Amino acid sequence: MAIKSRNKINPTFSTASMSDLVFLLLIFFMLTSTLVSPNAIKLLLPSSNSKTMAKQSLTVYIDSNYNYFVEENQVNQEFLVETIGNKLAGQQDASVVLRADQSVPVQYIVTLIDAVNQVNSLTGTMHKVILATKPAK
Repeated sequence: MAIKSRNKINPTFSTASMSDLVFLLLIFFMLTSTLVSPNAIKLLLPSSNSKTMAKQSLTVYIDSNYNYFVEENQVNQEFLVETIGNKLAGQQDASVVLRADQSVPVQYIVTLIDAVNQVNSLTGTMHKVILATKPAK
């Protein structure tokens, strides 16, 4: 009498779980890569030995062509007060971090400081401007 087993071993390999794993890894890397936010505006920051750490509420860039960028959106100089005021609405003592190229004349930096001071006088707030630098060699 020949005994036959009911459970036959199937020698094929199922790739369904492998494709699920690949898609999960793809989604993971897509999500983690969007969390990294490199500076989109290329600047050569001035050097400094001082270390000041502050919570960044708003970042303003001035590039080598003397263009103002508020949170990477280009803003005309005449609309700085309005744009900064809208971005800092509802905050009492925010820090505006200025990332200016090292070739930018001081007048453009003073223009931004004046805009923040004008927002302070209009809204009764205590916002401050911090100049971002790179470590000295």
